[in-house]
Amino acid sequence: MRLSRMLLVILMLFAPLLPAEDEGEEAKEPAVISYYQIKPALVANLATGGKYIRCDIQLMTDDESFLADLKLHGPAIRHALLLLLSEQDGNSVKTPAGKEALRKKALSEIGRLMKKLSGKEGLKALFFTTFFVQ
Repeated sequence: MRLSRMLLVILMLFAPLLPAEDEGEEAKEPAVISYYQIKPALVANLATGGKYIRCDIQLMTDDESFLADLKLHGPAIRHALLLLLSEQDGNSVKTPAGKEALRKKALSEIGRLMKKLSGKEGLKALFFTTFFVQ
């Protein structure tokens, strides 16, 4: 009996420290992440500083309907990426900073393209899964 009273007192002391649930807010489920792989690998001649670039790219989204849009507009995405890659200087994109700058520019351009084609902004990230410059 004494132990149960002691537990009750301890619970009452620490109850205000426990996080309270917000009744008005529904429990949010974690977003489901999906990837769209640009296939086959992208290969383009470089503008300067090398002969060509070859890379594999995956696009990340957390919206399943946007994933369907990425698949639908795959040819336009591929075209835009090939044009972007062919403008690059091989010496620049061989460096980590150059790769990151290219990744950010590609993400921005594909995001704008998808906004124009689908009216949505569901692109979360762009990843190089292979990257080769010669």
